[in-house]
Amino acid sequence: MKNRTRYMMFAAGSLVLLGTQLHAQELSLLVKNTENQPVAQANIRLNGKNIGYSNQQGQFYLAKVPTNGPLQFRVSYTGYSALEKMVSLDTVSGPILFQLNATQTLDEIIVTAGRKAESISTVPSSVSILTTKEIEAQSQISTNLSTILGNTIPGLGTATNKATNSGQTLRGRSVLVLIDGIPQSTPLMNGQRDLRTIDPSVIERVEVIKGATSIYGNGSAGGIINYITRNPAKDSAPIQGITSLRTTFNPINSGGTLGYRAAQTLYGRKNSWDYTVSGSADYVGLQRDGDGTALGQTDGLSNTYQYNAFLKLGYTIDNSSNLSAVYNFYRSNQHNRYISQTGVYGQSPTIGVKGDDPGKPAGTPYNHNAMLTYTKNNLFASTSLVASAYYNTFRSMNRYVEKASAWYGPGQTQINSEKKGLRINLNTPFQVFGSNADVTYGLDLLNDVTDQNLTDGRVYIPYMNMLNVAPYAQVKIDFLENLIFKGGVRYENATVKIKDFNTIATGPDNAGSIAVKGGEIPYKGATFNAGLRYNKYSFFNPFISFSQGFAINELGRIVRRATDNDLDSLKTDPIITNNYEIGFSSNYSIFQLSASYYYSTSKMGVELVDIGGYLMPQRLPEDVYGYEVALSATISPQLTVGGTYAYVEGKSKKEDGTKSYLNGSRISPIKATGYVYYTPIKPLTFQLFWVHTGARDRFLPNDKGVYKNSEGPVKPVDLFNLNGNYQINKQWSLGLGVENLFNKNYYPVVSQYRALNEEYVRGQGMMASFNINYKF
Repeated sequence: MKNRTRYMMFAAGSLVLLGTQLHAQELSLLVKNTENQPVAQANIRLNGKNIGYSNQQGQFYLAKVPTNGPLQFRVSYTGYSALEKMVSLDTVSGPILFQLNATQTLDEIIVTAGRKAESISTVPSSVSILTTKEIEAQSQISTNLSTILGNTIPGLGTATNKATNSGQTLRGRSVLVLIDGIPQSTPLMNGQRDLRTIDPSVIERVEVIKGATSIYGNGSAGGIINYITRNPAKDSAPIQGITSLRTTFNPINSGGTLGYRAAQTLYGRKNSWDYTVSGSADYVGLQRDGDGTALGQTDGLSNTYQYNAFLKLGYTIDNSSNLSAVYNFYRSNQHNRYISQTGVYGQSPTIGVKGDDPGKPAGTPYNHNAMLTYTKNNLFASTSLVASAYYNTFRSMNRYVEKASAWYGPGQTQINSEKKGLRINLNTPFQVFGSNADVTYGLDLLNDVTDQNLTDGRVYIPYMNMLNVAPYAQVKIDFLENLIFKGGVRYENATVKIKDFNTIATGPDNAGSIAVKGGEIPYKGATFNAGLRYNKYSFFNPFISFSQGFAINELGRIVRRATDNDLDSLKTDPIITNNYEIGFSSNYSIFQLSASYYYSTSKMGVELVDIGGYLMPQRLPEDVYGYEVALSATISPQLTVGGTYAYVEGKSKKEDGTKSYLNGSRISPIKATGYVYYTPIKPLTFQLFWVHTGARDRFLPNDKGVYKNSEGPVKPVDLFNLNGNYQINKQWSLGLGVENLFNKNYYPVVSQYRALNEEYVRGQGMMASFNINYKF
């Protein structure tokens, strides 16, 4: 009996000891940041080997623990310093906490390049970010997004001082403009109003990905500009807001120049809900040049009313999923009180004189965007899902003309576009050869219906109905945690349907009209990208990349100039762009430097050239190349200086082998910028900006001394802008902005290269703005 009792006691003790050992072997890790928030998808290494990732709660469980000696853990995540800990099993009494310190601000994390949050330092391509702070500073000077981007983004053409962004190409090619990923551009028929489709007050940041990219679809041959709209911070109160009031005027020649602006934004979080709601109204007064003369009104901004309404609503379903809805409405219409008095190109400017425009207000009568997004983490195997359904309807109204060369009699055209789309995007992390990796993959569905007609009912471009189904995949591998490889493929399967139509008449009794048999135009093909970036050292972070872009650009211009009775006779091949780039970024001491060189080719490009007085799409092989440099220095906490330099050139190749320069509508002259940020005392800041556009003279006039459309010579222009802000307290601030500080008389780049009498319009003289902002 005693032996049996002893045996039972021994067995019980053994079970307790075994249970203790098993318990000790089941380790748990908890990964958080310094704000005590969980860090999901952090990489966990044990004794030099990858063992997995933290979950959405920042937790990681290790079931099998080595018992031979101490354990060396290493936890790392993009944007944070890696943390190492030596752990002894006999000292573990609960979850092992790893608290990571951020090494990068949110301004260095982007979502556009790879359709997921990632650090700029891991992206093998050139990226420019315009932060909330920079947008607010630039908005004190001008709220025109074309101006803001043209003054700040290297490689993007400068603003036109008009309602259109004509000539504002990115690296000499077309750019795809997005709002939270919703396409705003109309590549089937480019209305050149896509940069001004939202008010800057609702933009949290602007992400610009330069060069062709195969992870996005139609229209991104030159790159992508994505407006990321505001989200309330995680610690937001239920009700917070920003109220802004602004007045603008020309202080030297003030007559009729008074403008105003009012914007109100409310945002907050309550339980599982978050929201942002905003509205703004903006009026631009009469624009005058440096002499006080009213500017010509061709596609101008004088007497323009702009309205924007924005709503974003989010709901957190649980710890791993949420739902969000976004709606944005934008309108910008010019209600002319002046009309143009045409000048003579190269001699006298086109000016504005009092009068009434008989047509409808030009501009953007409406631009509606709506999107519903569902996000789910840990769907399977640590896979995340982002599914978005969106809708966009957009109208661009051109100016009224008494007489046109393209059609008979007076008229006014409008471009209409309706897009419906679905994006399914997944990301799955995995390991390959002991290295961290992930794959981003999904499907894009897009239905784009675009046409152009006259307000009197005549059809200029028939309905072009495009359906595009595009699967894609992008792999990212972190070799040695510092050598990042990215590569991917996207397959475009698009079909454009056009019904039977008649080209527009150029004379009375339907003269010049041609009956064209409709049909389907298929576009199929794969585009690829691959790149490497080495980011071990902050003082030298190099990259090299190759990427292809796909565009069905300016199809409408090709179709409306049909001279045969069949679509098959038209050159409608897509533009496939091959983009090669090498560059680096560097942070050393007080200096931040980045530079890149790029070269892009296309076997069949599109350049709008002057043929018999018409701008016609020319389909020839093209080469575009250039370089960009950006340098800044933080001299002290009170003083920062910096600047950028961008050069681009391009040529097309004819069938006989001869090459010719691409014209001004594609290639901008050199652009240099400089800036000084100075804070003499803590509540007061000053920012001085310099923008320089260089000369470009590539073409010869004809025997009569007349240049073809878009081939005029360009002379240098230097402009200075000033911004000052005084922070009265946490709630109130006052701002002063001065555009064209020295009231320079000049002709914008587009006015020079267009070489047309009616578009030879001077730029705006000095414009001052006073801003009052209240945050609560």
